[in-house]
Amino acid sequence: MNRINYPFHFDGRGRTAQSNEADYIRQLIEQILLTAPGERVMRPTFGSGVRQLLFGAASPEVATATQYLVQSSLQQWLADLVTVEAVDVQAQDGSLIITVQYVIRRNQTRATARVQVPGGSA
Repeated sequence: MNRINYPFHFDGRGRTAQSNEADYIRQLIEQILLTAPGERVMRPTFGSGVRQLLFGAASPEVATATQYLVQSSLQQWLADLVTVEAVDVQAQDGSLIITVQYVIRRNQTRATARVQVPGGSA
């Protein structure tokens, strides 16, 4: 199965770079978390909208809302590939650090993805 590496680039042979399954899934998680709904023309609901919550007050309520948003977005877009076990959200220096613990369904391998969502324009 061809799994295009993200971000898109060419390998040393001048061909489209490929990823193994574990890296590919981690890259998909990153794409979902860093994409805002409406950003992709042909998939207007793709993404998580996490950046909209980035400037909310650092509170347990905002952390809980972010965790719910991340978990529901990953379930919507990756339910056939992974089972999300836990989502942890930390606010740090104007950005969000999101840690996702999941199981790859095909081989039952546990993995963790850590994504930093930078502050700035939403």
